[in-house]
Amino acid sequence: MADRPEPDFLTKPTLMGEKVVLRPVAAGDVAALLPMMTDPEVRRLTGSHAEVSESRAVQWYASRPHQDDRLDLAVVDRETGACVGEAVLNEWSPEDESCNFRILIGPPGQNRGLGTEAVRLTVGYGFEKLGLHRISLEVYSFNPRARRAYEKVGFVAEGVLRDALRWDGEWVDATVMSILAPEWERHHGRPRTP
Repeated sequence: MADRPEPDFLTKPTLMGEKVVLRPVAAGDVAALLPMMTDPEVRRLTGSHAEVSESRAVQWYASRPHQDDRLDLAVVDRETGACVGEAVLNEWSPEDESCNFRILIGPPGQNRGLGTEAVRLTVGYGFEKLGLHRISLEVYSFNPRARRAYEKVGFVAEGVLRDALRWDGEWVDATVMSILAPEWERHHGRPRTP
């Protein structure tokens, strides 16, 4: 694969959907994202134990435009113009032409299909523009809504990481899911589902 060009993670696209716009995330998005990252239910669903301060969040998001090994995009609700979350391709493995995917949608953006569309747009960009071969993720067993969104886009369950997270004293399993470039080429994020 030496002749294949490396993905261009420095170019931060704006991706237009029917319900959402994905655009480069910026320090100015902290005002919208920080309440989501500190929301108890969002923290539970994402398995986020770490506390995030406003100053640390501003520093983190200000550095995203300069990252050449990951893509961080703000999820903006087209109806309201509000930032309702973020979608991320990270953990780039050049040898394996693969990335991890993660998404956070806060309460203002939930239950309206915004997350599913954001997943579809991000994954499509990963395969069609970055030339990835595999995109993977983990979803906790207490987050069936997220798992369903991933399945709608074509992610396939590969296995279970037993007791992968300890939350409020309880062990929680995580399902490993992935989607491959040949699968994306067949259905472009719209597989037939029963």
